[in-house]
Amino acid sequence: MIQMSEQEFDGVVQDALASVPSTLRPYLENVSIEVWERPTEKLMREEDVEDDLLGLYVGCPVEDQMLEHGGSPMFDRILIFRDNLCEMCESREELIAEIRITVLHEIGHHFGMDEDRLANLGYE
Repeated sequence: MIQMSEQEFDGVVQDALASVPSTLRPYLENVSIEVWERPTEKLMREEDVEDDLLGLYVGCPVEDQMLEHGGSPMFDRILIFRDNLCEMCESREELIAEIRITVLHEIGHHFGMDEDRLANLGYE
């Protein structure tokens, strides 16, 4: 397990967000990026996810928003689970890389990418 302060962890999340191409950033304006310690019991029950989850996208992908809501922006959320990421990593460098991968993986879901496509891009 790697220790990282909340402030430093949040900074790494912000660095990952800054790596998103500027042409895609307008599509993230209505997405809340939240860092939680771990998934709550309620979240695990509601979203049918495990307690060791690294990140979660909750919302309606951009392409579905265009079809279902006439392009009106939805307020989606990306949850990043700090303790789970810290527990799985054995070095600071690995943790920084995993935070970036997790943030970009969940952003990929916002853009409608499935697990296979994300794996092909190296965001698994």
